[in-house]
Amino acid sequence: MSNQESTQTVHETAETSERPESIQTPRAPAIEAHDLSVTYGSETALESVDIQIPDRQITAIIGPSGCGKSTFLRCINRMNDRIDAAAVSGALSFKGRNIYDEHVDPVALRRRIGMVFQHPNPFPKSIYDNVAYGLRIQGITSEIDARVKLALERAALYEEVSDSLEKSALDLSGGQQQRLCIARAIAVDPDVLLMDEPASALDPIATAKIEDLIAELSEEYTVVIVTHNMQQAARISDRTAVFLTGGELVEYDDTETIFENPEHDRVEDYITGKFG
Repeated sequence: MSNQESTQTVHETAETSERPESIQTPRAPAIEAHDLSVTYGSETALESVDIQIPDRQITAIIGPSGCGKSTFLRCINRMNDRIDAAAVSGALSFKGRNIYDEHVDPVALRRRIGMVFQHPNPFPKSIYDNVAYGLRIQGITSEIDARVKLALERAALYEEVSDSLEKSALDLSGGQQQRLCIARAIAVDPDVLLMDEPASALDPIATAKIEDLIAELSEEYTVVIVTHNMQQAARISDRTAVFLTGGELVEYDDTETIFENPEHDRVEDYITGKFG
């Protein structure tokens, strides 16, 4: 299924100086939030967030623990629907449509917006079956072998596992498992990849591979990454959003501006380690 066809299904049912070309060429927003708030019972997790996330760029979400970063990420593919105490207000649109519209199917939405979690979570299946899982769930039966191979190649993993596709995914290293999870996410050809601390459990070598992979994937996908690692945000992202205590989006700008000349003192204090 092509991106265009799949996006239609949802609509019907649902930088640093190293990358100056991205900063200099603004793209249309893939995701837009307006006055987005989330509460868990009496606790406010996000407070009136307004943001436009550009298509096919890397947007980093940074801030101290408990500031709403992961809550915002989970809003984008409606994973907060699974939390009984969560209440969402305001608007959040994907490709121009409010994803919280009553006619939007969350399952169809998640086919367009894939997610990779903090800890690798491969299924207790073979490497091949992990990547093919989403395709089979969607009823895709043609060219599965080719699509599995392509996803593994895009995730920079195929050369390492090409001779062991029938072996258990649980036998892979942590970094390989995370790249496998990325391959599983992109096999169904989404538009957006959400990543929640995807390298926090990995060693520096595996982290570098994941960062290189993210940069490559942004040529085809909109990437939104939550990270506690500000150096990582500075290295790989085109734009950076800074959330601070109380679920407030304090500043959002080109990554270079955020790290070298932030507008708000609170953001400068956080980045320089004066608090957080």
